[in-house]
Amino acid sequence: METSLGLFLLSVAIISLTGVMLPGPMTAATIAKGYRNKNAGALIAVGHAVIELPLIAAMYLGIGHFLGLPAVVNGIYIAGGVALFYLGFRMFRTAGDAPEEVGGLPASSVVTGILVTGTNPAFYVWWITIGAALITGAARFGAIGIVLLGVVHWPCDLIWSEFLSMGTFKSRKWWTGKVQRIVFSVCALVLLGFGAWFVFSGLSNL
Repeated sequence: METSLGLFLLSVAIISLTGVMLPGPMTAATIAKGYRNKNAGALIAVGHAVIELPLIAAMYLGIGHFLGLPAVVNGIYIAGGVALFYLGFRMFRTAGDAPEEVGGLPASSVVTGILVTGTNPAFYVWWITIGAALITGAARFGAIGIVLLGVVHWPCDLIWSEFLSMGTFKSRKWWTGKVQRIVFSVCALVLLGFGAWFVFSGLSNL
């Protein structure tokens, strides 16, 4: 039975929300940046889109097969894992310094979104698996289906990231120095943990 465009886009929204709400590097970075800027989530989502929207278009045009090659996947895991581990290490070192800008992350939230997205192997793996299925479904409706996929998917990233940063910013008045150190350290450990896991996964598959 053929699925209507409206029903397909509803499924895109639901699947996108379940994906973006999973804790990961972008969540950690958004919480860390949200301490200083309540709209950091929206800006990080803009940076995320700089990587994500061209990737959707590229996969529609056929690059998805290349990204799915084992050697490419392993390379993404190792390179991205090293970058995330480095970011986490820098953040952890400055977790108790209460800096104007979070140590380990760029001053610009947009650049943070680009960097955290571009170096996150899980992001690419999601798109060459679950995302590929969505792109295949969208392609049945032609180019307009791909455009609408992006139009529906990205606001899910935007809404959740903005929710996280605003929640962090509004709650910071209750943060003591100890709480701040703990929160930033946890965010750093998330980046360190994902970085180590991705590097190990990539090396174990060589």
